[in-house]
Amino acid sequence: MMFENFREDLRIVFDRDPAARNTFEILTAYPGVHALIFHRLAHATWNLGAKWLARIISYLARWLTGIEIHPAARIGRRFFIDHGMGVVIGETAVIGDDCTLYHGVTLGGTSWQKGKRHPTLGNGVVVGAGAKVLGPIEIGDGARIGSNAVVVKSVPAESTVVGVPGRLIERKQEPSETAHREQMASKMGFDAYGVTRDAPDPVAHAINCMLDHLHVMETRMKQMCEAMREMGVEAPSGAEMSELRSCEIVSTAEEMARMHLDQDEIPPQDGESTESGK
Repeated sequence: MMFENFREDLRIVFDRDPAARNTFEILTAYPGVHALIFHRLAHATWNLGAKWLARIISYLARWLTGIEIHPAARIGRRFFIDHGMGVVIGETAVIGDDCTLYHGVTLGGTSWQKGKRHPTLGNGVVVGAGAKVLGPIEIGDGARIGSNAVVVKSVPAESTVVGVPGRLIERKQEPSETAHREQMASKMGFDAYGVTRDAPDPVAHAINCMLDHLHVMETRMKQMCEAMREMGVEAPSGAEMSELRSCEIVSTAEEMARMHLDQDEIPPQDGESTESGK
C-alpha cells in the first residue's frame, strides 16, 4: 500500500507539470516530491508517538526543500506541490485526495488555542501561488483558490475564490467548441494557479449590477412623470431627466479582446491590398 501511494505521487507529477520529463528527474530535482516523502515518514513517526523525532524529520525537510509541513497534518493521495518554496501547512490541516498547491501557499491558523485551527481541503482543490487559507474553515471539493487570495471563510464545492479578502466568482460557461479543454482540465484535476483566463471580474460585475439598477430606476421615474402629466400635474421646469445611455463596465481582458475584433473588422482602405507584401 505504501509503495502504491508512492508510485501515485510520482505519476501525478506528469499529469500536472508539463515540464516533467522522466521519473529520475522527478526523484532528484522536485522539492515538492521530496517534501511529501519526508512528510509521509514524519507523519508515520508522529503516529507512533515519537513526536520529537517526527519534528526533526520535518525540520530537515524544511531545510532541504523550503517546504514546511507539520508532521501531524493529514494529507491524502496524489498530492502535488509545484515549485514549493515557502509552502507552510499547519498541524491540524487536512488535505484530501488529488489536491495541488503552488509556491508560497499557507494553510495556517488564526488562533493560539489548541484544537482544530487550520483549514480542511476537500478532494481536487487547487490553491494558487501565494494564497493564504486561514482558520478552521472548509474548502469544498473541486474549489479553486486564486493566486495571492486571502481566504478566511469556508468555500463551497466547485467554486473559485480570488482577491483580498477572498471573493467568490462565477465561472463563465465554456462554448461547445472548447469542450475538449474542459475535458482535459477535468482529467488533470486542476486549473493552473487556481484561476482560468476567462474568469470574470467581480468588481466589473458589481458595477454592472449597479448600472442595471439605475436603468430600472430611470424607467420607473419616467413612468411616474407620465402618470402625473395624465393627472394634470406638470413637472417643474428643468426637472426632466436626461437620457441615460446604455453602458457596461468590462474587464481589461474583455476590452482588449473587443479591440482586437474591431481591428479585424476594419475594411482595407482604397489602394491597399489585403495581402502582405503587395
